[in-house]
Parts: sequence; structure tokens; C-alpha cells
Amino acid sequence: MAPGKAKKASEQAPPRLHELESEVMEAVWSLGEANVRAVMDALNERAEKPRAYTTYMTIMARLHQKGVLDRRREGNTDVYVPVLGRDEYITARAQADVEGLVAEYGDVALSHFARQVATLDPERRRALQRLARGS
Repeated sequence: MAPGKAKKASEQAPPRLHELESEVMEAVWSLGEANVRAVMDALNERAEKPRAYTTYMTIMARLHQKGVLDRRREGNTDVYVPVLGRDEYITARAQADVEGLVAEYGDVALSHFARQVATLDPERRRALQRLARGS
């Protein structure tokens, strides 16, 4: 990339998460920061079939490699912290996905968005307009 040239949001977007990665991220977002054991305990508490510690350890290491989690060492334990807050992550992913659809399908994608917006109730439509303006 040339100096001074800004990246598109889709180039900066965090990666999509698979189902288990999403569950782990929801737990870490809820906890604020967590080690593998805390995430395992939180998720296995409500799981039909509990997963092994090594499963969570692998998922959290992958999320760190993908740049979604930061990791720091405390004694013998790795503590993970989300790189982005939940809302920031969702916003960045949504922006990248919309940009991708428009880049791939052009006016067809835009016409579908417009039709979808037209079906919303007026209050929701006004709220979306305010969001689009950034106010």
C-alpha cells in the first residue's frame, strides 16, 4: 500500500468468527478479560456437552493469532483481553460485509438494501437515518 493511502474498512475488518469462536468471544466480552479456565467454566456451565480445557485453549490461541484477542502472561497463566469491544467488532464486521456485497453485486445489492429499508416501520427507518448520519 502506498504511503498515506488509507486502508478500506474491509481490509481492516476483524475476521469472521466460527460458532465456537463466537461463543468464546461472547464469554470474554462478558468477563472483560479471562484465562482459559474462566471461559471454559462459563461456557461449560450452560453447555449440553462440556468441552475440554484444550479445546478452549486452542480456540483462544487461534483468536489471538487472528488478532481478535490480546494475550499477556501472568505467572503460568495466559490472560486474554478483546482487541475490540463487542459493538466495535460487530460494527467493523457489518461494514466489511456490506462493502463486500456492494463491491460484488453493485446496484443489485443496493436495491435489495433499499427495499429492505422500505419495509421497516417509520420509527425504525428514522433511527437508521440518524445512525447513517452519525448523530
